Amino acid sequence: MKLKLLGALALVAALAACSDDKAANTGSASGLGATSAPTGSAAPGSEADLVANVGDRVYFDLAQNSLSSEAQATLDRQAAWLARYPQVTIQLAGNCDDRGTEEYNIALGNRRANAARDYLVAKGVSAERISTISYGKDRPAATGDDDQSWAQNRNAITAVR
Repeated sequence: MKLKLLGALALVAALAACSDDKAANTGSASGLGATSAPTGSAAPGSEADLVANVGDRVYFDLAQNSLSSEAQATLDRQAAWLARYPQVTIQLAGNCDDRGTEEYNIALGNRRANAARDYLVAKGVSAERISTISYGKDRPAATGDDDQSWAQNRNAITAVR
């Protein structure tokens, strides 16, 4: 009886070791980081590929549209990714936290999207491949009225079109 039980446990352990762990290789959907090799099952040149392997957003300080060194590093990766996929067009959406007037936030969102666009163009991406839009404070990435939520909402997000 003990031999059968040990045999069954060994079989289960062997099968578990052979299983395909796809969940461990899906990449980050937040766009906050990048990996050097493609991850998961994202189609090359797709938005999922951009998000998982390059990062799809850059963040800004309060009431600013200047690019930090971290934002520039993300945009450098995006420029290299766009060079690999010349058929891809993108839209840069500028966003703000929920403080300030609607008019102010729409204008600031435009400046943020344009700052990211101008940086990519300076890195060799054709301006014809990039459109911009400002959502102001209308499309928050995080809900809440605290510094952490506001910081997440001050961004420019790159989307594949």
